[in-house]
Amino acid sequence: MMTHEAVIDEFRAAEALLDGHFLLSSGLHSPRYLQCARVLMDPARAERLCVALAQKVRMTITGPIDMVASPAMGGVIVGYEIGRQLGVPAIFFERVEAKLMLRRGFAIPPGARCLMVEDIVTTGLSSRECLAGIEAEGGRAIGAACLIDRSGGRAQLGVPLVALAELDIPTYPADQLPAALAAIPVVKPGSRELK
Repeated sequence: MMTHEAVIDEFRAAEALLDGHFLLSSGLHSPRYLQCARVLMDPARAERLCVALAQKVRMTITGPIDMVASPAMGGVIVGYEIGRQLGVPAIFFERVEAKLMLRRGFAIPPGARCLMVEDIVTTGLSSRECLAGIEAEGGRAIGAACLIDRSGGRAQLGVPLVALAELDIPTYPADQLPAALAAIPVVKPGSRELK
């Protein structure tokens, strides 16, 4: 098993644990950002992290997993690699007119036991949307997995969440920024459009 510190070291080595002032897709502000794309751009690093996450999933989720489903964009690579590690198909939901939907001929067989896989969980919004999409498509959402749960364990998904590492990184509404954070120019690094 990969330790919490070893996971964080992988992010540091990839220069993916950033300090500054970041506007998250949720609309919240944060002094730290995990740029998972930098971690996943190295296939060997991505494989190490996903092998460890798949091992943790196998130890935590009971019963068979028939399929992995992820929200695009962040969950696509992690979802694919977890599917590969578990030996099951991996599909992804895409945002169409602000709603996550299956496209590209993807389908979930009725009653399929699906694991939702994400790169980073912050508020859990995308994860909950993807879980709801699995159920709406006729699947059964049996659990969720991510590389980093940056909510400090507070994100409520309605299913068990298996995280390779957990961080408690503060987030703030725009009208409640600490003075030190407000003094730093804001950057919007994520791929999802703000609401």
